[in-house]
Amino acid sequence: MNVASQVLRPRHFASDNYAGICPEAFAAMVEANLGHEVSYGDDSWTEKASNLLREIFEINCEVFFVFNGTSANSLSLASLCQSYHSILCHQMAHVESSECGAPEFFANGTKVLLLPGEAGKVDPTSIQGAVNKRTDVHYPKPRALSLTQATEVGTVYSVAELGALSEVARRYNLRVQMDGARFANAVVGLGVAPKEITWKAGVDVLCFGGTKNGIAIGEAVVFFNLEAAREFDYRCKQGGQLASKMRFLSAPWVGMLQNGAWLRHAAHSNAMAKRMELAIKDLPGIGVPYPVESNAVFARIPDDVVQAMFARGWKFYTNVGGWEESRLMCSWDTTTEDVDGFAADLKELATAKAAGR
Repeated sequence: MNVASQVLRPRHFASDNYAGICPEAFAAMVEANLGHEVSYGDDSWTEKASNLLREIFEINCEVFFVFNGTSANSLSLASLCQSYHSILCHQMAHVESSECGAPEFFANGTKVLLLPGEAGKVDPTSIQGAVNKRTDVHYPKPRALSLTQATEVGTVYSVAELGALSEVARRYNLRVQMDGARFANAVVGLGVAPKEITWKAGVDVLCFGGTKNGIAIGEAVVFFNLEAAREFDYRCKQGGQLASKMRFLSAPWVGMLQNGAWLRHAAHSNAMAKRMELAIKDLPGIGVPYPVESNAVFARIPDDVVQAMFARGWKFYTNVGGWEESRLMCSWDTTTEDVDGFAADLKELATAKAAGR
């Protein structure tokens, strides 16, 4: 297949995982492919990527690169818990709904307990209820609080909200893990330094997602609590996450971090989501139930309109996690033409439905 035909492939809104590799990450992988490097993470690329993350977070932290978000979340949570503990998370959280029981598996049976909260965010008052529900030896003792930033519905925890949650967590001796699959989008959306919504807000470990922001494969597990990182390298090895040619996981991070590409791409995908929201929120029969604060737009679209959009070739997810909404995800390479084309088709179909045609 030639380059021209690849360029003409349509872009869709089902997932930011659909997008290809961004130029900065790809260039770094090409450079890392020149000659030999030491294996198993002792290479210069992994060292440089780790140091760049320390610079970005403005603190000494332990950094590990793994293949995907499931392993990042599951192994990091396992490092915070014993098998008789429990993990508190929002009822919509990815670690509950989309990890196939991996957190429980890698933590040798640690139970996941679900918390309520509006717009995908944990209600701080629910933490106290979960911790104090039972305090006897017959109940799995709550030990970790997992927060998703940005959330499963695209909303973003503010600095104040994270501080309030961490304060409650510390009161009950809970460690705080952050699922940051779209952490870059949250940073850009809030306009704050990364430290403000991580270690300064009480986060012990961050699973920093790169794949959804333009990296081919690989997430960074960043421990701000250095004691919690002890022997995490053994967990990675045992969990099948120690890449022999680790530079191909870490080099793209160098490409993304060294000149701010991670922020530029997140800002672009966020902007495309806002453009989508503005284009569809007032269409007849269409609703946007959550604030658009990252690169996701959730929309209530009648099923027959959804099917008509599918028939026109558009791809997007419906009933994500059992919800009624359709999810429209924008990516680092989403264009204004992509958004406007989708919105134009949706407007035509929604207007026709409203008119009874």
